Amino acid sequence: MELRAFFTGLTVASLVIPSVLANTSKVLAEDITILLENKTRANMTEFYASPSGTQNWENDILGDDVLRSGKAIEINFNDERTTCIYDFQAKFADGDVIEKYDINICKLAGGSYQFYD
Repeated sequence: MELRAFFTGLTVASLVIPSVLANTSKVLAEDITILLENKTRANMTEFYASPSGTQNWENDILGDDVLRSGKAIEINFNDERTTCIYDFQAKFADGDVIEKYDINICKLAGGSYQFYD
């Protein structure tokens, strides 16, 4: 009887643990807000954030807005993806383009990311 209870418990654990782990990673990657700071001398005209490993940049998050030099804006990652690792690209009014790779947005949650000259 004890052996049957052991295997029943083992089966239940093998079904529950992956579900809990999957839900935890999803919670970690959803609805994350960071403060994007422009510490450069030029206005940021475009900002892209795409999951690492994707082939193309996604939509410009700033849209028609401009992030002026020395200013900051809140960026909300609420795309229901389960990844925490993103690549960033910023384009500036002076023609500069800065790309940063493998940024862990889950670790940045509630904090800030800064672009410098």
